[in-house]
Amino acid sequence: MYRIVSKQPLNPTVTQMEIEAPLVANKALPGQFIILRVDEEGERIPLTVAGTDKARGTVKIIFQIVGATTELLNHKEAGEFLQDFVGPLGVPTHTEGVRKVCIVGGGVGCAIAMPVAQEFHRLGAEVTSIIGFRSRDLLILEDEFRACSDRLIVMTDDGSYARHGNVTVPLKEMLEAGETFDMIITIGPLIMMKFVTLTAKPFGVPVTVSMNPIMIDGTGMCGGCRLTLIEDGRRVTKFACVDGPDFDGYKVDFDEAMSRGRMYADYERHAYEETCNLFRHA
Repeated sequence: MYRIVSKQPLNPTVTQMEIEAPLVANKALPGQFIILRVDEEGERIPLTVAGTDKARGTVKIIFQIVGATTELLNHKEAGEFLQDFVGPLGVPTHTEGVRKVCIVGGGVGCAIAMPVAQEFHRLGAEVTSIIGFRSRDLLILEDEFRACSDRLIVMTDDGSYARHGNVTVPLKEMLEAGETFDMIITIGPLIMMKFVTLTAKPFGVPVTVSMNPIMIDGTGMCGGCRLTLIEDGRRVTKFACVDGPDFDGYKVDFDEAMSRGRMYADYERHAYEETCNLFRHA
């Protein structure tokens, strides 16, 4: 059992928790993830490690309340326990030799992008961060990004805060003005990562994307997290849990990934509504 040390809402649909898991905290690196179960009857869900405190033996997770399991998780309070908390899993984000990086985060994907930006900052790289949200009330982690970025640009789709527009607007402006980066790392909705990749492609800047497909066991055995890369004209199957979650954005078949991501949308919505009804009538 894993104790919830703290719980903090970041916006109406996003929550941050700190979990007591010293073995995971001691090993986890930026870009890796854990798989948890809320209780004995619960499903396994992957969540990215949003930070660690090795001295306290804690791991920070940030999740959006979008389905039945995240709804159940959000009803847990500090002092209560989670059934399972397994990790770290996945391949850490590549940082070696990168001296100038642009981090592009969208929505709750910023929770994944933040520890990556912090790690590059710790290593002495020049960090430009672009973070985007639908509106001001969904903004998260602005102060944390500001603290680890040499330059921070905040975008909102509706113009209710900071700059109006999506994250590709300032990225394209910088690239067209001659700005160069060793790498662009983008984390967020699939459609956003697709267009960040398309924006960077004419300029030849390497793009890393963090993929978060349907995942069950986290060991590559179930095949649920498979995605297709195009390598030398061939379609190659990879598994996000063991080969990723980071991949070369130019190789990812985003259209297939988005189609797969929608497969269980109706089922998940039904499960979420059933869970909400249980709490309403409890």
